Amino acid sequence: MRSLVDFDLKDKRVLVRCDFNVPLSKEGEILDDFRIKQALPTIFYLMENKAKIVLMSHLGRPGGKAVEGLKMDPVQVRLMEYLDVSVTKAPDCVGEEIEKWTKKMIPGEILMLENLRFHKGEEEGDKSFAAKLAKMGDVYINDAFGASHRAHASISGVPELLPSGAGLLLQREVEELSALMESPQKPLVAVIGGAKADTKMKVIDRISAVADWVLISGLLDKAIIKENIELKYPGKVVKPVDEARDGKDIGPETIRIFKEKILEAGTVFWNGPFGKIEEEEFSRGTEEIAKAIIKSGSHSVIGGGETVEFVNRIGLLPKFSHVSTGGGAMLEFLSGKELPGIEALK
Repeated sequence: MRSLVDFDLKDKRVLVRCDFNVPLSKEGEILDDFRIKQALPTIFYLMENKAKIVLMSHLGRPGGKAVEGLKMDPVQVRLMEYLDVSVTKAPDCVGEEIEKWTKKMIPGEILMLENLRFHKGEEEGDKSFAAKLAKMGDVYINDAFGASHRAHASISGVPELLPSGAGLLLQREVEELSALMESPQKPLVAVIGGAKADTKMKVIDRISAVADWVLISGLLDKAIIKENIELKYPGKVVKPVDEARDGKDIGPETIRIFKEKILEAGTVFWNGPFGKIEEEEFSRGTEEIAKAIIKSGSHSVIGGGETVEFVNRIGLLPKFSHVSTGGGAMLEFLSGKELPGIEALK
């Protein structure tokens, strides 16, 4: 898989698939710009190397039609704040006029295309839509790890038509998650919370092969019992032994056991909460886990929307070694699945 740094980018139109799918308030204001910040190193690199930069992303679920509240305008404004340069936004993401526009760009100029999902062809992986997108660039760079598990037109279709490579963010995600599975500093402790047993069992089984301990939430434990799921390495799985606040949080003895394991770790992987964290009174267990991971001094890798949002809310996000921009993509990668966006670059 080629990387951004393997290309001569000067004067080239570089079509970058970003993941700017950020949460918005009812008023259309960005609630969390973590994903925008993570895209900045690639954009700065392109600016420094005199590329003509064409950014594209989806935002929300408009269902294949233009939705006023899901236009890319808030992202455009936030990018200009961070980059301290002008970012122009096109009225659409395809079309002859926009193609002509890209050809008139000067090195270092930035054009943002409108929401990809305003067209049904994006989510359908339509080849003709991918061909229209490909006309906007000379080189394609995928920097959208969080969307790379989707076989969408901008993810797996465009790289069939243009010289392609990974952006700095995508490259770092692949390196970090590969190292987690192949060469972690031991002991490796995986901390897997949440409730979606169907999406997490494969990860639990696969990471158990290399982990020393896998700490799971009460909801996952209940799902394992209810659905009679057989774990490949049950001896490595540590379950909660008590609950608090009517089962909406883990209990003090579970917190003690979990912290004991975490504090011995050389590497920690964490995905998913251990209580009803949207309500502060039920977030003690999850907060104690976060603080224990930091205190351990281990190489820490975390990911998943709820997890990242919670850690950011309590002000601890910068203290983790690697914060993944992917939720579903990260879990699928760790479970051993091939991600269409990454396979397309090989």
